[in-house]
Amino acid sequence: MVLNYLLRKREDFQSTHEQLHIMTRKTSKCTSVKIFNNNLCLLILPLLFVLTGFNSLLQAQDRNYEDVIIMGVYAHPDDETSSGPVFAKYARKGAKIILVVATDGRLGVTDLTDLEAGDELAALRREEMQCAADVLGADLHHMHYHDQLRAPEGQDLFIQESRKIIDDLHEIMGDRQPDIIITWGPDGGSNHLDHRIISGTVTQIVLSKNWENRPSLFYSGTQIPELGDLWRYRGVHEDFLTVRETFTEEDVDVAAEAARCHSSQFRPELIESWAEQWRETGHTYFRPFEAPRAMADDMLSYPSQYE
Repeated sequence: MVLNYLLRKREDFQSTHEQLHIMTRKTSKCTSVKIFNNNLCLLILPLLFVLTGFNSLLQAQDRNYEDVIIMGVYAHPDDETSSGPVFAKYARKGAKIILVVATDGRLGVTDLTDLEAGDELAALRREEMQCAADVLGADLHHMHYHDQLRAPEGQDLFIQESRKIIDDLHEIMGDRQPDIIITWGPDGGSNHLDHRIISGTVTQIVLSKNWENRPSLFYSGTQIPELGDLWRYRGVHEDFLTVRETFTEEDVDVAAEAARCHSSQFRPELIESWAEQWRETGHTYFRPFEAPRAMADDMLSYPSQYE
């Protein structure tokens, strides 16, 4: 779980360090006694590691979720559907869920309505997004940007909008102080340009300063085997999807109900196919953004992350 991961990274560091220190001293003592005692040490050390992990699990189960703030940052109204069961799960447990949506979805024309791109469609999609947030039990911060950050209107305007959204997200993240941020990975989930812009923007903001409460950043991702020939354009190799979030049928029901709010975008049968897949797997994957593990004088001397 994301919170297990966060707990392991933050809360158990000190206790694990102390356990390892104790085990190191015990191992040292074992080397100076009989072979029987050496063998006993070999049996005890793995047990101590297991007990340390079990202690972490117990602490996670006792976690006060009401102290946790989880923020999802997305490009469009309906993007949150990709992690809907996870948001439903943590809202059920009492965590604070905040959904930040950058654009108004004014270009999301489908054959499910007779609306053309523009203000009327944008107004409808704002209503749909508020409906979905209410179902998920989330606070909604819906920003005012146009789809594609107005790139079709010219590069200068696009650059201006790109800078403004960085300023706005800095302010939102600084005010709300999330513990966890979920957003698209570099592939944007579907290779969508707006998704990729939001992914890069959120990552840039997290890296930009020493936050008072530095959030843990997680990218949603789809395993490569599920994508067939599309794997070059979207998806993540399973070696990088190291956080497995489970959820219940209740969470799936809530996520599906929230997705139905986006009736201008999704057909009911599509939502039901997602729900069936969620029920069948009972989990989804995330890629954590890992903090640096060392300082080095050059790139070749930096410890490989794949060892």
